[in-house]
Amino acid sequence: MSHSHKHNLPYDETFQCVQCGYCLPACPTYLTMERETHSPRGRINLVKMAAEGQLSLDELEEPLDLCLGCRACETACPSGVEYGKILEGAREVLAEHKQSRSSKPSRFAQDVVFQNVFPDSKKLQFAADAIWLYQKSGLQGVAHKGKLNRVLPENLRAFEEVLPEVSSPGERRKRPAQFHPPAGQAPRYTVAFFTGCVMDAIFEKINRLSMELLALAGCEVVVISEQTCCGALHAHAGRRDDTIGMAKRNIEVFEKLDVDFIVNNAGGCGAQLVEYHHLFHGDAEWEERAKAFVAKTRDISQVLAQCELPLHKPVQAVVTYQRSCHMTNVQKVTKEPVDLIHKIPGVTYREMANPNMCCGSAGIYNVLHYDESMEVLDAKMETVRDTQASVIVTTNPGCLLQMKLGVQREGKAGEMRAVHLIELLAESCGLSV
Repeated sequence: MSHSHKHNLPYDETFQCVQCGYCLPACPTYLTMERETHSPRGRINLVKMAAEGQLSLDELEEPLDLCLGCRACETACPSGVEYGKILEGAREVLAEHKQSRSSKPSRFAQDVVFQNVFPDSKKLQFAADAIWLYQKSGLQGVAHKGKLNRVLPENLRAFEEVLPEVSSPGERRKRPAQFHPPAGQAPRYTVAFFTGCVMDAIFEKINRLSMELLALAGCEVVVISEQTCCGALHAHAGRRDDTIGMAKRNIEVFEKLDVDFIVNNAGGCGAQLVEYHHLFHGDAEWEERAKAFVAKTRDISQVLAQCELPLHKPVQAVVTYQRSCHMTNVQKVTKEPVDLIHKIPGVTYREMANPNMCCGSAGIYNVLHYDESMEVLDAKMETVRDTQASVIVTTNPGCLLQMKLGVQREGKAGEMRAVHLIELLAESCGLSV
């Protein structure tokens, strides 16, 4: 990167883009906002102009903030443009720029959330305890009945209403550190389970079912408490140093284990984990260690598809599958979830139109940019409606909440449900969901 260009933006990478426009129909924000500046090639051009000093960082901020980061443009691109690299490199520069302009309290609040909450499982467990108490004590019912939750802004109120039922503090803290295959069965694989941060606090039931299913499928499952957040939200916010710190921690604790695979069940976390080696260019030792970690990383659907699951209980339902963008465009895991859905007795599978289109969740995009996210979601729900499905399957916690919200916005709460793939497989295996 030539130092004659401003702000250390990823300038050289922008020349890969030939502005052909193949990315336009794949981009959710271009389709909903209908503005060139909110398309992949438009954003790449803006980064290039900012690097050349023709545009200020302030002018670059909104178009990049409103990008979902779904990376569908990479899959559509005939020239192999590394859009994700350009986006995250530019966001890093913007994050530094924002930090320099923001007030001390604002900087402190961001640091607390990113450095002390997501990587700290105790704080997240405490938050989960509070949500569990709110749900179980009847407070949530009272809040909804008396419309007390109206004090929340619309974006937070919407997601408060679709939060899953959180596992009790006892259930979460007493979960075993190992799950074994059925008695008398030699383990097919030994796997370490990546619990994630939000996944293990708010969606612990799905984590537990994931481990039980892996064991049922013949895997020896190990859970280590020293692991931390994958760093995806930090990377998307341009906080590279925090991301590297968490990647190093995870690589260090998992490389001590003698396992076949490191298994995760969240499309967004998995996408971050399989790109750990990109964080260490120029640091040969860590790059090698990261590559060894990446080589063992798998989405749970990849492992379960190679095993035999006792799918005995029919699930009589029309099912459609909302693909996680990060699983599709970054991990390139597309076949296994569909294969697993097809194996469930009783299921009628119907693919929605434009199945690879983003649902608008994108990490915490749906909270930060609620209106734009809802436009993308409403377009997605049209394609779901056309399938006449009663079950929407997802493979990522953000997508799961977003699709639950989509069901609610459609007024279909009684006749349609959104579930994680793991929940549907567990139902067919007779595990208590």
